[in-house]
Amino acid sequence: MKFEDLNLLRNIQQALTEEGYESPTPIQEQAIPIIMEGTDLVGCAQTGTGKTAAFAVPIIHNLHRIVGSATKVKYIRALIVTPTRELALQIGESFDTYGKYTNIRQLTIFGGVNQVSQTDQLRKGVDILIATPGRLLDLHKQGFIKFDHLHTLVLDEADQMLDMGFINDVKKIIKLTPDNRQTLLFSATMPVAIRELADTFLTKPQYVSVAPISSTAEKVKQQVYFVDKGDKRKLLYHLIRNESLDNVLVFTRTKHGADNVVKALKKNGVESGAIHGDKSQNSRQRVLEAFKNKEIPVLVATDIAARGIDIESLPFVINFDLPNIPETYVHRIGRTGRAGNSGLAISFCAKDEKPYLKDIEKLIRMQIKVIEGHPYPYGMGEDAEKEGQKPDLRNKQPKTGQGGNQKKNNSRKSEASKQNKKRWY
Repeated sequence: MKFEDLNLLRNIQQALTEEGYESPTPIQEQAIPIIMEGTDLVGCAQTGTGKTAAFAVPIIHNLHRIVGSATKVKYIRALIVTPTRELALQIGESFDTYGKYTNIRQLTIFGGVNQVSQTDQLRKGVDILIATPGRLLDLHKQGFIKFDHLHTLVLDEADQMLDMGFINDVKKIIKLTPDNRQTLLFSATMPVAIRELADTFLTKPQYVSVAPISSTAEKVKQQVYFVDKGDKRKLLYHLIRNESLDNVLVFTRTKHGADNVVKALKKNGVESGAIHGDKSQNSRQRVLEAFKNKEIPVLVATDIAARGIDIESLPFVINFDLPNIPETYVHRIGRTGRAGNSGLAISFCAKDEKPYLKDIEKLIRMQIKVIEGHPYPYGMGEDAEKEGQKPDLRNKQPKTGQGGNQKKNNSRKSEASKQNKKRWY
């Protein structure tokens, strides 16, 4: 199928053609006709499947017939609710791109910045509003936002909003909108709470599911390094320098961890930047743009901040910390290997993370290739030193000076050697 087969308005088709869009992705092919018909929809699709265009294109198509005239009064007719600032901005850019030959006006609002510019635009009127839950409810309470003319409500990344504790805010937002609206819910996973949300607030929705969350892109090469937690930053620097890795997205579990990784890299002469919830919006955008423009080779991010990062041809993703939720691993490595490109996903696995690795491999139904022979194998680094065993990176037996402990250390060395040759489980 081609986009021209979807009977889209000529204005939209021209914009898509200029962007190099020829054939819709599976989620776009299935969802666009349903949304154009005005039917409620639940879409299950993981990162990198073209989900934003799947709802943005038909919304623009439907609204253009209503607000096509430049003199038409602007009311909020489509509302897209999404969990993070970065994702909201990305969605806003997509609406601008696909609707550039229409008179449709969009506005993106989020917290963490002064509201004055946002409220000024709301007073002038917009057709499409993209918002994070907190700022949306706040401005509605202040009287700047009304939903009297709303046609379509989109709940994007619903599972992430659930994880971030926004589910009650989302329910409040839904109840503020007209009952006769069209509702679209998109989620990478379908936990019980999301299904209950769909059953409660959607009317006879059609379900579309593509690229199940357990699947990873075929062209993404996956590797795992067994390494002591205390040696992860050394290993990261080693790989960046010795494997000539450039344009690398690194995931950490915590904000503090992201800052520490950036500090360690900069100390060794590697330019990098971090984005996470404690950073100001301007700081996050500045770092993200620098990474996109390849002004800095490494971007370090937490999972929540990384939602919405859309970078074409991203070659490398590194899981500095393995996620404790297996589906998050699939989201992370889905940042590379997009649009048929190849990619490399590298994971660092410390001793206490091996259950996470096991859960990930169970989900994706494959064993991730173990890379051996690197300078910081498990049991020979800082963690071992903390346990009273002096590390020796030449893989020689640790000296003890205690004859009675010699057998014990021999046993430890034998076991460590075995662990470097095979899995822990």
